[in-house]
Amino acid sequence: MKKLVFASAMALAAICLALAPPVPAQAPASEAGQVSLPADQYNAYQNATTQSDPAAKAAALESFLTTYPQTPVKKTVLDQLIDAYQAARNLPKALDAATRLLQLDPNNMKAIYFSVYVDVQDCKKAVDPQTGDLKDPQPCDNSAILAQKGLVVTKPAETDDATWKNITGAAYPLFHSAIALDDVLVKKDFAAAIDEYTKELMLYPVEQTQSGPGLVDTLALAEALAKPSPKKDIVKAVWFYARAFDFAPAPYKPQIEPKLDYWYKRYHGTLDGDAAIKTQIDAIKTQAQSSLFPPASFTIAPAPTPADLAHHAYTSGDPKLLSLEDKEYILANGSDADANGLWALLKGQQTPVPGVEISAQATVLKVTVTTTPAAKPKDYVVKLTTPADCDKVPALTGTTVKDAQEYVLANGVKADTDPIDALTDSPARIHKIEVVPAVVAINVAVTQDAKDSKTADFIVDMKEPASCKDVPPAGSAFALQPATELDATYATFTKIPPANGRDASAQIELSDGFLQLEKKAPPHKPSPAHRAGEHRPGE
Repeated sequence: MKKLVFASAMALAAICLALAPPVPAQAPASEAGQVSLPADQYNAYQNATTQSDPAAKAAALESFLTTYPQTPVKKTVLDQLIDAYQAARNLPKALDAATRLLQLDPNNMKAIYFSVYVDVQDCKKAVDPQTGDLKDPQPCDNSAILAQKGLVVTKPAETDDATWKNITGAAYPLFHSAIALDDVLVKKDFAAAIDEYTKELMLYPVEQTQSGPGLVDTLALAEALAKPSPKKDIVKAVWFYARAFDFAPAPYKPQIEPKLDYWYKRYHGTLDGDAAIKTQIDAIKTQAQSSLFPPASFTIAPAPTPADLAHHAYTSGDPKLLSLEDKEYILANGSDADANGLWALLKGQQTPVPGVEISAQATVLKVTVTTTPAAKPKDYVVKLTTPADCDKVPALTGTTVKDAQEYVLANGVKADTDPIDALTDSPARIHKIEVVPAVVAINVAVTQDAKDSKTADFIVDMKEPASCKDVPPAGSAFALQPATELDATYATFTKIPPANGRDASAQIELSDGFLQLEKKAPPHKPSPAHRAGEHRPGE
C-alpha cells in the first residue's frame, strides 16, 4: 500500500546542514575586557579551551565548571561548550549548554539562536511524513516564542557592530523561518506565514537561496501562497514553485514539479493543450533562475471562468472518459445544465475511487455465532455506541464466549444486541463467537485541493461492512488493481460554493462500495540447483 507523501517544504529539509551555521560569540557584559583568574583556575581554563578534539574539549570545559562553578568566565565557557558539543554532533548537550547560558544571560543571542535551531529540528521531526499531521506542537511553539524574543534583542554595548551584524545575519533568517513554521503547522495562519517567509528570504544574499534553508523556505513560501488565506496568490506560488524546482537536487524535483504543473493549470487552464502548457511552464522555470522574487511585470494569463472550463471539459469529448477529478470539477463549477447532464450519465454507474483515505472509522461490529461445531455460523451486524478508529477497537477472535458476549453487550447499540439471543445465552451452549470491527463508510480525498486540505470530497458507503483488517489506515492511497482498489456506485452529489479562500467543490456520495485488496506477486521459487557431476533425468 502506497502512503501519501507529505508534499511540502519538509520534502527538502534533508538538504539542510546537519549542524547549525556557526554564530560568533557575543561578549557578555560581565566578561568584557580582561578578567583576572587565580593561577590554578587560569591553568585549568587554558587547558580546557585549547583542546583540539571537540569531545575532549567539551569534557574539559564541563570539568572546569564543576571545579569552579562561580568562575567569572562562566558565560564564556558555556559559549564554547555550545560550539564544542555541536562540533562533536551532540545536539542535546549543546542545547543544554545553551539553556544554561540563557539562565545566566537571557538575551544572549547565540544561545537563543542555537535553542531555536534545535527546537525547529524537533518541530520538523514531529511531523508525520506520511500524513503531514503534527504529533507534538510544543517544539514548534517553543521555537517561535524564542525567535520572537530574538528579533527584538538589542545590541549589547560591549559587542561591536561587525560582530552583531554577523550574529543577526545568521540568526534573523532562522527566527523568521521558525515563526513561519509555527504559523503553518500549529496556527494554520498561512497569511502570517507568507509574511514571515518573505521577510526571511529578503535577508539572504540571493545565492544563498539556491541551497540549504533558503531553498527549503522558497518552497515553503510557494506552499503557503497556495493555501486558503486572505493572501493566497497562485501567480506568486507558481513562481516560487518554479524557483524551488530550478535549484532543488535531482531526487526532489519529481516531488515539486507536479505542484508547479497543477497550480499553473489551475490558474491558467488547460485549453492551450499539453505541449503549449509545457512550453509556458518551462519559460517560467527559466525566468525564475535569475531572480528570487517575481518581477512586477510577471503575470500568468488567467483561465476562463470555472463555468467555461467545466463546459469545455463536458462538451469536448466523451464525459464518461473524464478523470474523477475532472468530473468533480464539472459538478462543482458547471452550469446547472452541464452538472445535471453529467450526473445523469454518472448516477448508478460503478467507478473506481482513486485517492487518499481521510478517515474510515469502525462504526459496527460483525458478530459471527456458532452454536455447535457442526452448526452453520450466523452473522449479525451491531452498531457501536461510540465509533472509533479501527486501531482503537479490538477484534475478538479466539477469545472466550463470555468475554465476547460481554464486549458486544457493553459496546453495541441495545436495539441491535437485544434480538441476538446468543449474547445472553449460557456460554456453555455456544461453541464460538467471533467479533470483528468494521467500517460502513470510507472518506476519500480525490482532488488536489481536497488532499491539501485533508478533507474528503468522495464519501463511499460500503455495500457490506468492511473488516478493519482489510481497510488501510488514514493517509493511504487507493489506486487501481493490482494495488488496493476502492469501487462504488455514484449515488448523490452536493455543490459546495467557494468560501474563505477555498474554491467551489462538490461532495460526491457513492453507494455499494467494496474493496479489491492489493494483489501480491507470488513468491519466486528458484529452480533446483544443478550441481557439477549430477545428471538430470534423460541426460
